[in-house]
Amino acid sequence: MTRRVLITGSEGFTGRYVAAALQDKGWQVIRTGIKAQPGCEDYICADLCSPDDVAKLVRDARADAVIHLAAVAFVAHGDPSAFYAINVVATRHLLAALADSQHKPTSIVLASSANIYGNQTAGILSETTTPNPANDYAVSKLAMEYMAKLWMDRLPITITRPFNYTGVGQNRFFLVPKIVQHCREKQATIELGNLDVGRDFSDVRDVAAVYATLAEHPMAGEVLNICSGHCHQLNEVVAMAQSISQHTLQVQVDPRLVRDNEVRELRGDNTKLAQLMGDQPRHDLSSTLQWMLSDR
Repeated sequence: MTRRVLITGSEGFTGRYVAAALQDKGWQVIRTGIKAQPGCEDYICADLCSPDDVAKLVRDARADAVIHLAAVAFVAHGDPSAFYAINVVATRHLLAALADSQHKPTSIVLASSANIYGNQTAGILSETTTPNPANDYAVSKLAMEYMAKLWMDRLPITITRPFNYTGVGQNRFFLVPKIVQHCREKQATIELGNLDVGRDFSDVRDVAAVYATLAEHPMAGEVLNICSGHCHQLNEVVAMAQSISQHTLQVQVDPRLVRDNEVRELRGDNTKLAQLMGDQPRHDLSSTLQWMLSDR
């Protein structure tokens, strides 16, 4: 029988790549979102903030695996309450419905975030690093993790903590697509916020491969960093994009983009991830930028 996987947030940046990765592995992908798509097979319209909608979604999907990606993910989102409504309450609705379902999935993956680590002073952040969230987004994701623990004795839940990742199709609100856009359009200047921050960047295609692997090889009850294990300063990213595009940008700091509670450096320990994924090749940041800059 064909394996069925339910992906929430399937129409988002990450969801599209995860769906493609699972289809490549032979899964039937059941997508869900809040906007109706008449005529689209394997798509179920549902409001995850509605317990009734979620219960019907779970019944209709009959999923063998669930990848829960739906979230408010932009840290500077203007409505803090939305973080908690979507990231915590909607996730609880989903877990409650799955626990009551007659068709139990063999793998449930919940996407948290490396932002839960906050402003850590120690170098590499492992899954055992004590959380220290520095904004509402991170607090909501950590709250989701604690809430999910209430269901781990009944459901095969794996929690992922993705560090920064990027690729073709990411919203230009995010840092790397913004830099890529300015280089591609040969703009003279770019306005950025904090320049002294370091981030661990992955390629969205590699992130999607991790989720597809977890659908088949769950790590029930565990937390998993999704990261490259390397840290790049913002200035490095700009310089790399300039070198690839052969275009020089003048960087200007916009005080409106400088966050007081900015996480200064996020670098992940990918030891557990490497054990899961083995020797599967990954894209480095340079190749990811080349892909993004070549996309039209």
